[in-house]
Amino acid sequence: MFGLHAQEAPKKFKDSLDGAFDMSYFLKDLHGVLPIASPITEPAVGYGATAAVVYFITKEKTDKGYRAKPDIAGVGAGYTQNGTWFAGGGYLGFWKNDRVRYRGVLGYGDVNLTYYTPGNLIPNDRAYEFNIKSSFLLQQVISRIGETPFFIGGKYVYAKTRVRFDRLIDVPELDPRDFELTNSGISVIGEYENLNNILSPSNGMRIHLSYDQNLEIIGSDRNWGRATFFTQFYFPVNNIWVPALRFESQLATGEIPFYAKPFVYMRGIPAMRYQGDLTTLIETEHSFTITPRWSVVGFAGAGTAFRNIDDLTVDEVAWSAGAGFRYLIARLFGLKMGLDVARGPEEWAVYVVFGSSWLR
Repeated sequence: MFGLHAQEAPKKFKDSLDGAFDMSYFLKDLHGVLPIASPITEPAVGYGATAAVVYFITKEKTDKGYRAKPDIAGVGAGYTQNGTWFAGGGYLGFWKNDRVRYRGVLGYGDVNLTYYTPGNLIPNDRAYEFNIKSSFLLQQVISRIGETPFFIGGKYVYAKTRVRFDRLIDVPELDPRDFELTNSGISVIGEYENLNNILSPSNGMRIHLSYDQNLEIIGSDRNWGRATFFTQFYFPVNNIWVPALRFESQLATGEIPFYAKPFVYMRGIPAMRYQGDLTTLIETEHSFTITPRWSVVGFAGAGTAFRNIDDLTVDEVAWSAGAGFRYLIARLFGLKMGLDVARGPEEWAVYVVFGSSWLR
């Protein structure tokens, strides 16, 4: 009996079509529990690791004949070499045949970051290390409009934060009131999305427009907001080559705390390195299929942060470029995982990618 189980067990991780390593059967028929241990490679916090348990709640095929998107729940925690740590859990739901999409997150973070003062080539004495402790809650619901790819909805975010700098500083653009804040805000969200896969898309587009407003009347210490617009386009040329294009812009309004200001977010650039009241970026990624399981990717992009909305002078254009690979780890879900190596204006960075590198 022991020998029989030993022979059957490996099949749980093999695809019945090509015999390759695959997690589909494990996720679909064994209650969808996936333990994950993954390195953290974000340059802003240094190298580290996360441990998580992700649960894929699979569904039967819809009345239109295609498999419904699975709900995803998970809990996890992480730690990095600069002392950053975090823990939390979340749920991503696709309800009523994908007519309603829900996202919920609850967590706590103790994060060590660097604040950079304005200027072109910033020397070391113009970069200030700080710690931010934050507990946060996010609740988001968007609903499909009829049978169209258009969605509309809203979001609520609560965060209680405390900031401490490693050394005394005198930087005019830093407001000491930012150092201990309660933020409570609501958002209006509009989206167009017809991606062929929510985790690892290769065809279709997503267009997102939202405005977040923190309000004193619902518990925020001050009124401030942030407008976000981004697009993602995937347009396959053939069965081998899939080009993709991403554009993103964010605008801060009101008395926004320094740590919440928009920043250029791309592989190869540390979080909060290029920050301002207005940011814009453009990035392209190209995927080339080598075998049904393996593919390689190349990417490049550029972005800039305008420190002051009243003066749209470009201080510096931040660029990044790199390459990586993907492996189709769960064929039934179209889920890919891989590794990217990127170079930005100042350093190299390595990223472990789960799904799309543009997931958000």
